[in-house]
Amino acid sequence: MQQIITLGSDQLRQKAEKVEKFDEDLIKTASLMLETVKKDKGVGLAGPQIGFMKRIFVTHIEGDEERIFINPSILETSQETTKVEEGCLSVPGIYAKVIRSKSIKVQAWNEKGRPFTMETGGLLARVIQHEYDHLEGVLFLDRLPEEKRDALTAKFEKKSRNLQRSSPRNLQRKGAKV
Repeated sequence: MQQIITLGSDQLRQKAEKVEKFDEDLIKTASLMLETVKKDKGVGLAGPQIGFMKRIFVTHIEGDEERIFINPSILETSQETTKVEEGCLSVPGIYAKVIRSKSIKVQAWNEKGRPFTMETGGLLARVIQHEYDHLEGVLFLDRLPEEKRDALTAKFEKKSRNLQRSSPRNLQRKGAKV
């Protein structure tokens, strides 16, 4: 399992690099990413979210097979959009309605280096677009109106400060028993 990087880290704002080597290390990383997304009850996880700055993401959606996307390209997006609430493992506890294309066509490679193309809609299309954004250094908050984005960012930062103040280490310094 991997530690998930949260809002505030510069890594989340960097573009991921193309995967060049399809080897055992890549397969191991993809496996760890799937383990992490399942443990954290997410539906997708991108390399940059765990500090792996390569173009890879995984999806884990109930009722669908686990999927690995390496060096993905979104080839087509529908003009029809939907506005659905999203969250992110890198911005825990924050949710907002985001407008995305209803269906997409994506091309990628699997962990064995085999290319595939798929057309999909619904939740899988949304998750692919969300995770693809991570590879571009974009967070779902960036897709919101500025005022809403600023309010949610401030809410996240306040929550983070409160968590740090109540961490076991800080409580021990204050004399509390943990």
